[in-house]
Amino acid sequence: MAEQGRPEPLITPRAAAASASAGCTLAGAGAVTLAVLAGPGPGLTGYVSEAGIAGSGHAPMYRIGVYALAAGLLLLAAALLPALRAAAALLAAAGLGTALSGAVTCTAGCPLPPFERATVADLVHGGASIAATAAVIFAMVAIALSGRAGGRLRRFSAIAAAVALPLCAAVGLAMLLVGRGALVGVLERLVLAIAVLWGLAAAATVGLTGRWTSTDDVRL
Repeated sequence: MAEQGRPEPLITPRAAAASASAGCTLAGAGAVTLAVLAGPGPGLTGYVSEAGIAGSGHAPMYRIGVYALAAGLLLLAAALLPALRAAAALLAAAGLGTALSGAVTCTAGCPLPPFERATVADLVHGGASIAATAAVIFAMVAIALSGRAGGRLRRFSAIAAAVALPLCAAVGLAMLLVGRGALVGVLERLVLAIAVLWGLAAAATVGLTGRWTSTDDVRL
């Protein structure tokens, strides 16, 4: 029982959004991983998105996972408001881009220039996926540089960004110089794994710091 004169602890809307974000992110990552592992794709030599091409038996599971990840990003964006507006805006953009990448599937092999001929759907899907991933990485940077974020959130955001940024640069160079293959496939999976793990850690941190009384004003 709370002390006399103090309000009962409650789960704030921020904590609820963060907890829901963690659940969506975990479920989405699990569904996408299962679709990739169970599908007939080319393994590490292909893109993750190949699990969702039209006609694949695991495409529905893949798309459900992608939409769950998009929801997780949007919920995390809501949880960061109003303290971290820049990061929240980037995560909202990432969520919308992720949803678009799930709605517009690529063709077999998910071809992208300059080594392969791509359709309009391939370009839209690829562009949305790249933009969404970049927005998540920039959200890490925004939080790491923000004085309004709590120390724990800043620290692991800085570490995640420091690891993800060179990997993203390596993915971009590999796509331009080498093209689709094992190198790009492995690097892409590493970047996505970092983004998912960071999203889960950020949601857990915000969820825990949001479990305060209604009169408390704590930093994320």
